[in-house]
Amino acid sequence: MVLEQQVNRPRAKLGEAGESRTVAWGMTSVLVAMYVINFADKAVLGIIAQPLAKELGLSASDIGLTGSAFFLMLSLGGLFSGALDKWLGLRWALVLLVVLWSVAMLPLILSASFVTLLVSRMILGFAEGPNSPLLFSAAYSWHAPARRGLPGAVLTCSASIAKIAIAPILAYVAVTWGWRSALVALAIAGLLWAVLWLAMWKEGPYGRSGNSGKADSVDSRPEESGPEDSDPASASASATATAPTTDAEPAVPWLHIFRTRTFIGGVLLIAAAYALAAVVLTWLPSYFELGLGYSRLQAGSMFSIPSLIGLVIMLSSTWLSDRLITKGVSMRAARVVFPAVGMLIGGTMLVFLPFVSAPVMAVFMVSLGYAICTPVLPLLNACVSELCPPKQISGVLGVFLSLMAFGGFIAPYMMGRIVDATGDGGDGYATAFQILGGVALVVAVVGIVIIDPARDKNLVRPNAPVVAAR
Repeated sequence: MVLEQQVNRPRAKLGEAGESRTVAWGMTSVLVAMYVINFADKAVLGIIAQPLAKELGLSASDIGLTGSAFFLMLSLGGLFSGALDKWLGLRWALVLLVVLWSVAMLPLILSASFVTLLVSRMILGFAEGPNSPLLFSAAYSWHAPARRGLPGAVLTCSASIAKIAIAPILAYVAVTWGWRSALVALAIAGLLWAVLWLAMWKEGPYGRSGNSGKADSVDSRPEESGPEDSDPASASASATATAPTTDAEPAVPWLHIFRTRTFIGGVLLIAAAYALAAVVLTWLPSYFELGLGYSRLQAGSMFSIPSLIGLVIMLSSTWLSDRLITKGVSMRAARVVFPAVGMLIGGTMLVFLPFVSAPVMAVFMVSLGYAICTPVLPLLNACVSELCPPKQISGVLGVFLSLMAFGGFIAPYMMGRIVDATGDGGDGYATAFQILGGVALVVAVVGIVIIDPARDKNLVRPNAPVVAAR
């Protein structure tokens, strides 16, 4: 009996293609570390916006224009994700990107001016553009389709982790040693991550290579666990049924994917959510400081409040979404309707923000309204990844996330113009959040009506292999 338990223990932590789930989550953790640094680079402008504006004599519209220019270049850069994956592979493509965006802001330290700020942020945006689709593609190579909601959420939550753990540190560094020191710290962190990535990365069994036999070569020893998977016949059948088939599935025409209602509706929904995220990244500390009266250090530290709430909501909701799918609930209900209803609730809260006068209540409203909208980001990524063969995931997600970034291109500059028009008080910030809430309400309804990933997957990939959920 003891021997039988020892023989059957290793299978408990193996995935559908025989990969070690511990290794899969270890690789995902390395990707999360990069995303944390990546989002800290995005968020640092919001943290240093006011001391930077004071030193360089910038208006709110100047800061908003800088934020919007960043997201425009982010959108354009994302279009190159598929090409980078094809030319360099995930390993070297991500190393190139992290080195580029680690040094992109350094010229601002040497020659601070509005032009230097604008150009540096545009270079940073272009270098960060391909990052998200490549990271999601790398993570998805270690997770079967039915399991991708949670790892996608963990990656998306890197933004929350950056704002919860890193933003208060950056705020303290910027207040204590000046805003330039925050940029230097982020550049060093990015270069250290590149060394870690080169030492650890290996593509998983659900990626382009589809080579599950080598997926666990990072750690070929079986994982220990309980004897839940003790039926040898069942294990043999599972191994046969889940043999990799990614190489066997041919590519499909790109326009067939981009013309689906799921892709179009997903772009509308995710762009609205990302517009809100871009405004939070660019303007939330300024809103807390100038609009609600908190100190600069308090405002930078309070940056973590919506992210902390969002982290809890995103992880719990995406875990529940994955569980619903494994229990037989339709992908449309679990991946589309579920987060869209959350967006309806969050949008409603933001619509009523201008009517809230108490600063504490305003912080609560904007934080919760933003947080409830965040699950849309990873769950729609998972939906869109279902529309295309594995070899096309990077390219499709590159286009999808680039179109998403147009929301970030419009929103920060819009808020800057509104703030300049109304003064530095809280009314301009609250009005801008109200507009974003109204947009969220409209696109959430549209998304519920037109998005159906299962329907469109059958249209685009009628012969797609099926990976059983466990």
